[in-house]
This record gives sequence, structure tokens and C-alpha cells, in this order.
Amino acid sequence: MLRAHFKGVGAMELPVIEVSGDRREVGRQHGEAARTQIRTSIAFYQQSFKRASGLTWDEILRQAPRWTPIVEDFLPGISEELRGIAEGAGIRFEEVLALNARGELSHSNPFAESEENAEGCSSYAILPEASADGHTYAGQNWDWLAETGETVILLKVTQPGKPTIFMQTEAGQIGRHGANSAGIALNANGLGARFGKGVAIPQPFIRRKILESTEMQGALKAVFDAKQSVCTNLVITHRDGFSIDLETTPARHGWMYATDGILVHTNHFIAFVPEQIAATYRPFSVNSLWRLDRLQRGLQAVRHAKGSDGARIAIATALRDHFGHPNSLCKHDDDRHGTGDRYHTIASSIVDLTTGDYWLAAGPPCQGEYRRIWNIYEEATQRLRPVATAASPA
Repeated sequence: MLRAHFKGVGAMELPVIEVSGDRREVGRQHGEAARTQIRTSIAFYQQSFKRASGLTWDEILRQAPRWTPIVEDFLPGISEELRGIAEGAGIRFEEVLALNARGELSHSNPFAESEENAEGCSSYAILPEASADGHTYAGQNWDWLAETGETVILLKVTQPGKPTIFMQTEAGQIGRHGANSAGIALNANGLGARFGKGVAIPQPFIRRKILESTEMQGALKAVFDAKQSVCTNLVITHRDGFSIDLETTPARHGWMYATDGILVHTNHFIAFVPEQIAATYRPFSVNSLWRLDRLQRGLQAVRHAKGSDGARIAIATALRDHFGHPNSLCKHDDDRHGTGDRYHTIASSIVDLTTGDYWLAAGPPCQGEYRRIWNIYEEATQRLRPVATAASPA
């Protein structure tokens, strides 16, 4: 059920959609409410996937059913949700599968061995010892193709016997990043390397399983039980003041913890470099190297902030950093790239896992205010209101 629209100060408008019921009904409501955005996404990715993977849309749809048994075995019943999305949006089941494999299709042919996956993003976690108000925070700047901005939705998923999920995702996708009512937050960013062979579990299914977890054991098992084909970084944070960073690959994973209460990751390997690529490894996104440092330093201000409003203002200021503009932490479309795929910050989030308040700015955060979209511990969606005036754009 479509409940509200959250409009950023810039040109972006993000629909807030609430769905509930069993998997089939959740999917049907999602597909129905986001029908326009889903069809827009399909029209865009038909061309984008062709440029990236060399596969036509018909070729992708013929191959897509190869994912069905793999994802169903990993997350039982999820095929019903995908079929529900297809029914609600009036599209083919195979098209929903393709949308949920966009990370695998956006930079290579996932049905053959290939080498890269270039999703951006800058993620963070702040533990109580590093925040002046003693709260736990998590969030990220979500950097992705600028053309997909109009397909992004804010989705609340209520399912019997599972935590309620609150996430930012592209319409038609069943998992991306966000938080749940059990106090677990997930943030993610690409690592730019791919060396796995064969068809494996696309990232949205791994992320959805994390967000359906009631505790850290289940969240971590979702990661370590999965067979994937791309390298992706995941930051998982718990409201009780714990966070772990996982550099995941088709082979081994690496991990690390917060330093003095702050954990930051961008788009290059930090904990380790996989042996499969070690001899020639170079970060695919060179601006990742300065975004990491700028975010680490910017978040230090949270230690001395005045109250929770001050903490959010400090986090917002860090996320709006423009060093290296347009390839900055607050990323902007670089028109020097011509008409090809171009990237900017799609949305920026601040989740207070202590109080449950979920704040979001649509588009590059310098262009808008952070607004409270939900409280993840309350049953009802909260009325939108802006963060303190001092967090507004300079």
C-alpha cells in the first residue's frame, strides 16, 4: 500500500511504500504500488545491461530462470514474492529476476567468467563510545547510476514471524540496504572485483536474508552460507553497540571491527586482498581512497556533538563532504563522462539504532534536508519532519 511521498529539496521524489502479508502478497503489493517505477527500471536496464554485459534483454530473460532454484534454496519461498511482484506490476517473472541481479548484470556477463562490478557507496557505523549521546548509528551515501534515481523507493515490509524491514531499494528488488525492527542495520558497497565462476546468488537475496534476521548469528550466517559471484562489502550493525565489516568474495571473506568506536568502508579492499586478484589488484574507484579518509575524519565530530540533534548534524556534515568534487563523498554526476553511465549519490541515510529513528536525504545530501521517514521500533510510519535547521544545506 502506497502511504506517502518523501520529496527531497532537489528534483528527486521518493515514494514510501508499506507492504504486509505472506511472501506472495508482499510481492503483489510491492509490484502494484511501484508499477511505474518498475517498468521505468526495466526500460533503463535493458539498455544498460546490453552495454555492460553484451547480452540482449531476450538473452537475459532466457538465462534468468537459472537463478530460481539457487535463490529458492537459499531463501525458501522468495520465488513467491518475485512472482507476486511480477503479477502486481504486470510483467514477467524473469524480468523481476533480472532486476534482482542488476549488480551481476550491470558490469559484466554473470553467465560467464568476468572481472568487475563497480557499484559505489560509502558506509559507516558509530558505536556508543564514539557518539556524544551514547547512541549507535549506521548509514551510508548510496552512490549509483544517476538515471536510476526515479526508480528508488523506500520500502517497509511486514511479514508474519519476521522482523519488520525498512529499506532503500530500487523498485522490484527485494533487498538492498536499511534496518529492521530487531535493531540490525545493513549497509553495503561494491568492491569492484569478480572472479567467481558460474551462476550464484545475487546480492539482493543475501541482503534480504540479513534483514530478515532477528540477531547477529542469523545475519552473519546469511553471509557465510551464501555462494556469490561478485565481491561486495557489507557493514552489519546491532543496536547493542556492535558492528562488523565484511569484505565478501566468491572465495574467502575478510572482516574487521570499529576503531575507537567508528567503522568506515568505501570501495576498496582494506582487511585483505583476495589471492585471486592480489598480483594485479588496483581499486576500481580511485576516489574510494580519499572518501574513506574524509569520512573517517568527518565522523570524529560526533564525539563532541551536543545531544542527538548535534550528532545527526555532525554525521550529515560529514556525508556532505565535497573534497574531490564531483567525485566526492557527496557524489555528483560528472558530465565529462558524456552520455554513458554516470553516477551520483542516490540517497543518504542516518539510522539511530538506539532510538529507532531512520533519517534520509534524497539525492546528493548537499541538495536537501535529512528527514525522519520511520521509527523502526514503532508500528506506525511516522510523519515526516526535517532534521534540525543546522543540518540543512550550506
